[in-house]
Amino acid sequence: MRSTLSKLLHPLAGQPLLSHVLKSVEAIPSTSVFAPWRESVATQRPIVVLGHEAEQILSAFGERCQYAMQHEQLGTGHAVLAAQEAVDALAPLPDTVLVCYGDTPLVRSEMLASVLAEHLSQQATVTFLTADADPSSDYGRVVRDSHGDVREIVEVKRATPEQLQITEVNSGVYCFERAWLWESLHALPRNASGEYYLTDLIAVAGVQERRIATVRGSLDETLGVNNRVQLAEAEQVMRRRILERHMYAGVTIIDPASTYIDEEVSIGTDTVVLPGTMITGKTTIGSWCRIGPGTTIYQSSIGERCVIRNSALEESVLEDEVSMGPFSHCRPGAHLARGVRMGNFGEVKNSYIGAETDVHHFSYVGDATVGEHVNIGAGTITSNYNGLTKEKYHTTIGDGAFIGCDTVFVPL
Repeated sequence: MRSTLSKLLHPLAGQPLLSHVLKSVEAIPSTSVFAPWRESVATQRPIVVLGHEAEQILSAFGERCQYAMQHEQLGTGHAVLAAQEAVDALAPLPDTVLVCYGDTPLVRSEMLASVLAEHLSQQATVTFLTADADPSSDYGRVVRDSHGDVREIVEVKRATPEQLQITEVNSGVYCFERAWLWESLHALPRNASGEYYLTDLIAVAGVQERRIATVRGSLDETLGVNNRVQLAEAEQVMRRRILERHMYAGVTIIDPASTYIDEEVSIGTDTVVLPGTMITGKTTIGSWCRIGPGTTIYQSSIGERCVIRNSALEESVLEDEVSMGPFSHCRPGAHLARGVRMGNFGEVKNSYIGAETDVHHFSYVGDATVGEHVNIGAGTITSNYNGLTKEKYHTTIGDGAFIGCDTVFVPL
């Protein structure tokens, strides 16, 4: 990634890469696919194997996960083996271990549940997720025998020309029988590059005539992120999923290609999102709103039947039936009560604006409390910062006040 930030912490749709994987893992018990095993199979907090930049991951996720340390980076098999002590300390002791890569953020909980369900129903030693890909892809190829049984996974760099034409590829999600996993990993030899590859266990299981099961998934879910180009590709897939989820839930998005909505955003039914709009952070928007065009909203709460045109909001609250814009700006701490009308080129910061108040164009209201049914004329500002003492003073305007144009409130 060419970054001082851990790869797993790079944001995707407003959340770290690893957070998407954890969210999918944590949601497995609630999926319909997993329902038959919900009472009989106990799930545990995910165990994350850490290597370099471990402190960043620990700081970001804290007690959400359990952790194991891989002091030397000797391949995927070695990374899984580093988790043995943590897995074997779980109570109750699991029979099955689900393994996912932290840099494959697009895998869905339903697909993980399908892999786990297939593993349990087939009583398999190992089950893994596959997908169909173009022969030019760099994914490991799934090699089957004449009966269709899996024999091995062959990495691209050691595949024969015939094997490179195989379109079924490994997706990097596995379920293992726990006891067999540890026994096989301890016996696994290093490969030609001096590492232990988890994929080599498939050949081991094949030689031992163990039951190997597979689940066919979507290629989108297999995308690993190792550079910023792949991060952008993953962003496109995730954004499309998010937009489709909102549209199926009753939100109109006029132009999905120019609309960006983060994972944690909530939008009510019958709201219309116009082109050029970006809604990020943990933002909530009520029903029957009209957002955009050209609007950015971050970490804000917006009520019902609001209209926001060509404006920006950051960490602000808008109650029902508020109108903003065009070209208005609510900075952190702005709270606009029901029915407030904010004109073009107005700005509000760290202030409460009472119900049915008009904040007309070219106005600045900062560090203030404004009552209900107030008229703030064009060009009015609160000038309540002392540049010498660095103090800010609070301005209070009562209910029903009429403030004419070009008024400056100065603390005296």
